[in-house]
Amino acid sequence: MPGLIESAALQLRVAKRLAPRRGASLSERLGKLDDRLVFVIGSPRSGTTFLAGAIGSLPGFVDLGEVAPLKAAVPELAGLDPPGAARRLRRVLAIARRVGLVGAIRPVEQTPELVHLVGVLPLAYPDAKIVHIVRDGRDVACSLLEKPWLRPEQTRADDAGISYGSYARFWVEPDRRVEFETASDARRAAWAWRRYVTAARSAQAPVFEVRYERMTDNPHAVAEQLGNYLDAPSDALASELERAHGESVGRHRVDLDEEQLADVLAEAGDLLHELGYLT
Repeated sequence: MPGLIESAALQLRVAKRLAPRRGASLSERLGKLDDRLVFVIGSPRSGTTFLAGAIGSLPGFVDLGEVAPLKAAVPELAGLDPPGAARRLRRVLAIARRVGLVGAIRPVEQTPELVHLVGVLPLAYPDAKIVHIVRDGRDVACSLLEKPWLRPEQTRADDAGISYGSYARFWVEPDRRVEFETASDARRAAWAWRRYVTAARSAQAPVFEVRYERMTDNPHAVAEQLGNYLDAPSDALASELERAHGESVGRHRVDLDEEQLADVLAEAGDLLHELGYLT
């Protein structure tokens, strides 16, 4: 967990982003916290930001974005016993919602790293809904390769203070940490996708799965099913999902060279087969 000063600074970022939003009533801002949260989880670059924004734009919902103090705390929370992690998670989110003036309205949280706490979320919020968005790991690898997050010799950090670089994160298998750090960038990207997706699919609690490709191909069908799951207006949700970009589906056919594709398949081919992306 970050220290007191670091936590306060991260919470101030939450307040700066959420508090100024327009149109919120006094009850929505200061009323009793609505614990019917929606957690949108998935591998980075799978569409979590888009999908959470779509849900959060609906009447009665608000998109919290990635709550920085929670994201910073995930590595430590993942090492705690589930009840202890649930208590801390609730505390961090309660503070974030209060400083962000998010009260009597359903929050949508979209931190991808919460896939590694998927068993903790129902303990923290029994009435929560969990939505897992899945995208072809080959396309995810293309998108991750455009970012500096997993590249060697990086000195930058994200808005939660988590350093970029090729070092092994908490979610890397302990006996493969050295291998991760010396792997190619493409293999590391596929590794991240595999570990995130596998973690999300290990949930014992109900998780609603959305395929990115189906969302772009048939947004109305996805909106109807997802709206029923969330008790949300499906017509309004469909209008939001129609904005999803289908042009990026299958981009690996152009963006990955033969060596990169081989590395992706070596690391994540089994899961790609299991999910139906490879036949």
